[in-house]
Amino acid sequence: MKIKNFRWWIAALLMLATALNYLDRQNLPMVITDLRKIFPIDNVTFSQLNFMFLLAYGLMYIGGGKIIDWLGPKGGLVLMVAWWSAANMLHGLVAGVTGLFVARFLLGLGEGGGFPGAAKAVAEWFPPKERSFAFGLFNTGSSLGAMVAPPLIAFIVLSFSWRWVFLLTGLIGFVWVVVWYFVYEHPSKSRFVTSEEKTLIESSGISENSVKQNDFDIKWIKLFSYRQLWGLLSARFFIDSGWYFIIFWLPKYLADTRGLDIKEIGYYAWIPYACAGGGSLIGGWISSYLIKRNMSIDKSRKISLGIAAAMMPGVLFITSAPLSLAIVFFSMAMFGHQFFSTMLQTIGTDLFPNKVVGSVSGLAGSIGCFGAMFFGLLAGHIIQQVGYFPVFLMIGLMHPIGFLLILLIIKKIKMVQPLKTV
Repeated sequence: MKIKNFRWWIAALLMLATALNYLDRQNLPMVITDLRKIFPIDNVTFSQLNFMFLLAYGLMYIGGGKIIDWLGPKGGLVLMVAWWSAANMLHGLVAGVTGLFVARFLLGLGEGGGFPGAAKAVAEWFPPKERSFAFGLFNTGSSLGAMVAPPLIAFIVLSFSWRWVFLLTGLIGFVWVVVWYFVYEHPSKSRFVTSEEKTLIESSGISENSVKQNDFDIKWIKLFSYRQLWGLLSARFFIDSGWYFIIFWLPKYLADTRGLDIKEIGYYAWIPYACAGGGSLIGGWISSYLIKRNMSIDKSRKISLGIAAAMMPGVLFITSAPLSLAIVFFSMAMFGHQFFSTMLQTIGTDLFPNKVVGSVSGLAGSIGCFGAMFFGLLAGHIIQQVGYFPVFLMIGLMHPIGFLLILLIIKKIKMVQPLKTV
């Protein structure tokens, strides 16, 4: 059976995978108030639990990118999603804090391969002029999952218990695995793609059998010889620190500082995540629109990055604002981050050939995790001793710093060339 524009169905499945990825990682922050009633978890312990997740997540981002390049998006994502779904369910079976640390680490190992796998699939199925919107679409899944998490988890906790949150959401992941396994193939082999769409893909230079300028290979270790990679890595180091803090600490901040219970958190917390989804979609659309208006890839990406970075300093007003305005500032920050993140992931496919997109995406994601990992520990101690304002002050500066690093290190956004051998 042929399906017109099947590549957008692939993007929709990737969006669902990303939604599950974020839904599963948000389970713990959402039920932390209930867990603290039976387990000894203070701000420092909570930051350490996030540290374990990000440590495994960052390590697997490196290895996961290589695994995705080796197995391809089909087998790679089957492995990763099944792994993290099982680890998510394990959270619901633990008997103490030690079990939470183990489950959190295992969850990070599986989820670390999600974004490299999605990046690889987009590189296979979408031409350059559509990639930023495709990235925006699947990146919206992160916001969708995080947006659904507060009301869904609140409903499950109030109807059953916190353990069922992990068990039920883990089962959903296995359903996705079955669908992906039977649906996904490379466009040159897919039984669903039409001849017209296959021609579009092949003419864009992303066919499996094409020999184009962007098809050359780069050995993994040689990637570090490119300054463009260092530009991506340094920007991700800063921006992901702010993002992971917000997504992990938002429910806890609303409970500890604003005095909300889980039902009230479910009422408010979905709003910033919904705005984050808008940032992914609008960010991807704006860049693609500018390119269609004959603007260069370089200028369209940089204009988009600059707009996104300018939104982040709004977090400075969170602690002094009333609850309604605090939600607005959280929303602005999450919109801006996902706008920025969508562009940064797309730039990786603009700079590097398809054969190493998974590895580049994995390296960038791992560095972002390591930055977030240590920043989260620092933030936990600062919050314990001083409060939230110094942390938000640092977060407000991270994306503008990342934007400046892109301008200074990468300079012009265009496909790299093979290194000359002597």
